[in-house]
Amino acid sequence: MAQDNNFSGMDIPPQLKKLGSNIRYIILGALVVVIAFSSFFTVNPEEVGIVTRFGEFTRTAYPGLNFKAPFVEEVRYVPIERQLKHEFGYRTTSSGVRSSYQKEGYKDESLMLTGDLNLADVEWVVQYRVDDPYDFLFKIRNPEQTLRDISESAMRQIVGDRTVNEVLTVGRAEVAMKAQDLIQKICNEYESGIRIEQIVLQDINPPDPVKPSFNAVNEAQQQKETLINEAKSEYNKVIPRAKGRAQETIQRAEGYAVNRVNRAQGEASRFNQLYQEYVKAPEVTKRRLYLETLEEILPKLGNKIVTDQNGNSVLPLLQMQMDGVNVNKSNANSKNQGN
Repeated sequence: MAQDNNFSGMDIPPQLKKLGSNIRYIILGALVVVIAFSSFFTVNPEEVGIVTRFGEFTRTAYPGLNFKAPFVEEVRYVPIERQLKHEFGYRTTSSGVRSSYQKEGYKDESLMLTGDLNLADVEWVVQYRVDDPYDFLFKIRNPEQTLRDISESAMRQIVGDRTVNEVLTVGRAEVAMKAQDLIQKICNEYESGIRIEQIVLQDINPPDPVKPSFNAVNEAQQQKETLINEAKSEYNKVIPRAKGRAQETIQRAEGYAVNRVNRAQGEASRFNQLYQEYVKAPEVTKRRLYLETLEEILPKLGNKIVTDQNGNSVLPLLQMQMDGVNVNKSNANSKNQGN
């Protein structure tokens, strides 16, 4: 007791007092810094902050500098402007100009049974955005895994309603559209706060053991389609040409018929008009027709000689130099001497 009393009565050196005071200030300053750093937070432009107090939602913090109560409130960041995706059947190991992918270990996600009891290896991507941050965080537990389970279940249902040929060829777009609608419908029922933007079907192949046989079937089908297209092309060349020729022949015949009918009608009308004039003055009409006929015929005869009934003095009128006039001069002289 005497030693304790003696120790308590000792004077503390000024250096120790100053050191203790400095330590208190350092601790106080560090505490202020910690409180300041835990009170302010920054939300990036492509996300929002969900502020909770003891796990209960209080408010939504928007991009910029925000304040929260230290040690009481917590912030969870949710990207609402960024497009997110889930890959099924493969994973992207590195992205860039030449992206690399890994398929090993993920075949169970993409191997599916089709409606005709065939297997198909379907790789696809679900692209989505967070539409409602509150629902995304608080309405369902583990929303990312829930979305993966919904997507896989919906895709297996859609593929199971179709044949393997539809899934591999003509039905790809329909499968993607139906899967997107079904996934969005289930997400809305769960109030997940997720909006599905697109379902992208990547490689769709038969399983490796049957791939050679399937490729042979596809080649045969493609060859069949090629032959059908060639036949249709030849048909489209020959049939329209034959139809065109037939139509041309019909139009020519119709034109010829119209021409003949019109000409016949014109000649009949002309004859009727002549007959009407003939009835009025038969002799005048006869002479006029006779003269018009001679006027039309005589210019085509070449040289013309008009004589009396006896035919005397014909020789001086003949042009002996003209080609085509065969006159025997000796016979003419003998005939003149006889006269």
